[in-house]
Amino acid sequence: MMANVVAIPTRAARIAALNTRYRHHAAIKVLGDALQDKELGRVAMVSSFGADSVVLLHMLSLVERNTPVLFIDTQMLFPETLIYQSQVASKLGLTDLRTIRANPTAINAADPDGDLHGRDPDACCDLRKTVPLNRALADFDSWITGRKRFQGADRAALEFFEEDPAGPRIKINPLAHWDARDVADYIANNHLPRHPLVAKGYPSIGCQPCTSPVLEGEDPRAGRWRGLDKTECGIHFVNGKMQRIAPAEPVVFTPEEGRPVIVRDAGFGPEDWTGPILELAPEADLDDPNLHYMDAPMIRIAFPSFSDGRGFTLARRLRVAGYKGRLRAQGHVIADQFPMARRSGFDEVEIDFALAKRQPWELWKRSAEVAPSYLNRLGRSA
Repeated sequence: MMANVVAIPTRAARIAALNTRYRHHAAIKVLGDALQDKELGRVAMVSSFGADSVVLLHMLSLVERNTPVLFIDTQMLFPETLIYQSQVASKLGLTDLRTIRANPTAINAADPDGDLHGRDPDACCDLRKTVPLNRALADFDSWITGRKRFQGADRAALEFFEEDPAGPRIKINPLAHWDARDVADYIANNHLPRHPLVAKGYPSIGCQPCTSPVLEGEDPRAGRWRGLDKTECGIHFVNGKMQRIAPAEPVVFTPEEGRPVIVRDAGFGPEDWTGPILELAPEADLDDPNLHYMDAPMIRIAFPSFSDGRGFTLARRLRVAGYKGRLRAQGHVIADQFPMARRSGFDEVEIDFALAKRQPWELWKRSAEVAPSYLNRLGRSA
């Protein structure tokens, strides 16, 4: 009689399953559950104590402050970063902070004069970041990063979980779906200290020789390795180089009569939500103790007429209150109102087939592109 053979899922299959299981989680829920998930094993957080790092570090202090936090000191960091690191760790009560540095013998052999960054920045990153981190991560099965989709085109498709190309581990990105406003709101609402260089025009902070201020309108990471064909240090890609993947062919969605059309920044799409939905009228009272909205994975706010703007106000109140789930406007929302919907905190809009026929995607796209320029001329933020 043959013994039963149990198929062991590949790492890619495990990651796909994790992303499916966690897809409706809020960031702090991803973080807290990941630390307890047997599928992820032993977990550490890797933090640069940079511009946005305090958000994840604060969340970690709330859910499990004893989690190992690995801080890579390249010995070329800004003095402000080292001071900030000490202050934040003390303020949040992190109990297992581990400073990681390159082997002094390796530094003396490869970069005795400290100028390798100017001659070969990839080699410098490998020496001072990638190799020390890989050595420190040898004791862990997964690690937490602060990467986010809005940080650049190279991260635009980032998910909560991904493979680590430099080893057998899984990378966890709790803030993958956050935007810059989410980060700023969280820091302000929780009265967290900001890295002192943020106010000086550094939205992304690395080593001092390879980081410069960013001008208004530039990519947040434009100040990293400015002028070089380099966008990552090697921690997130092998040997400092991104593993480029050919883009998939664009999928054209054709609305079907009788079915709802979902409008997002990328265009029209079909309904893809299968989880529970909390339905709210535009006049909903958020102070009602019976309204348990914070744990809802999706909230859908009704728009009974084109002229009823209460739904926008309600969406903004939900975001200010800290709601991080998926937020959808449903009903009588037209293309001209799409920028307002996005600024109010909506992730998407649901319209019916008839409205999609009258106002195709090009109108929504044109509205989204024109509105920020128009508002900037008025001196207002989009």
